[in-house]
Amino acid sequence: MSTAASAAATATPADRVTGSGLGYALAAYLLWGFLPAYFVLLAPVGPFEVVGWRILFSLIFCALLLTARRHWAPLLALVRDRRVLLSLGAAAAVIYVNWQVFIIASLGGQVLQASLGYFINPIVTVLFGVIVLRERLRAAQWVAVGISVAAIVVIAVGYGAVPWISLVLALSFGSYGLIKKRVGSRVDAVGGLTIETAWLAPLAVVQLTVVGVTGGFEFGRHGVVHTVLVLLTGVATALPLLLFASAARRLPLVALGLTQYLAPVLQFVTGVVLLHEEIDTERWIGFGLVWVAVIVLSVDALLAARRGRRIRVAAGVTGL
Repeated sequence: MSTAASAAATATPADRVTGSGLGYALAAYLLWGFLPAYFVLLAPVGPFEVVGWRILFSLIFCALLLTARRHWAPLLALVRDRRVLLSLGAAAAVIYVNWQVFIIASLGGQVLQASLGYFINPIVTVLFGVIVLRERLRAAQWVAVGISVAAIVVIAVGYGAVPWISLVLALSFGSYGLIKKRVGSRVDAVGGLTIETAWLAPLAVVQLTVVGVTGGFEFGRHGVVHTVLVLLTGVATALPLLLFASAARRLPLVALGLTQYLAPVLQFVTGVVLLHEEIDTERWIGFGLVWVAVIVLSVDALLAARRGRRIRVAAGVTGL
């Protein structure tokens, strides 16, 4: 889920919602939504070992894709662009934090906190637009931000502590999206992920070395099926991204944005139904407030998109 922003940055706005576009988007978010359950299947592999293998196997999978599609030349052009290369290095740093915390949450019985992070991520994105890009918020967006802050306070009171997993996931993914937005459409999904994982590969090697020296690897010690599941972490990382990239080329950005909530909804269901995480009254109230904020933000986005279409149509009619 952590790579969706790169595809969104290259999306071409459209007014027509296509069935194939919705199919690609739903497939991507279904896969992202069930990632916590997938990572739970990797136990007893620890979170630091999982992330190390995930980085290396993602890099290998991307290299195979580039070879099959004969796209090495565009990748080398990106590598020669110092600004793009450094920007993707920064993106790699924040997505590493996102991946690591997400897997710690998934393997540590904190899937509900993870889902909360992705529910409030659009709010964080809105705030980044104000703070970094100097954008102006509409009244409804300010209302959504205020409701989200209230939700975090309620949940913090219920936990007896700040929900740091949720906040780190939201902030890291929001930062990732901001960086990729500034890189722009020059970086395609596979090329971007290839460079990001290449940046992280030395860290993955160090991390796996530490795991091997201190406790030993779990990878390869628990049967063929378990070993294959670990090997497929690269596919599990890249495949939703490619599906999302296909959706982004076929859907209006508003429709694309509204489908993003499917992943945290599925993560929430996974935590409550499949993993039997407890959810007390305070957390129900907090999640309820976040969902209200999401509805306010979504309705505002739909209305803004409708107004934009009317303005474009009027401009076309009058020849402006």
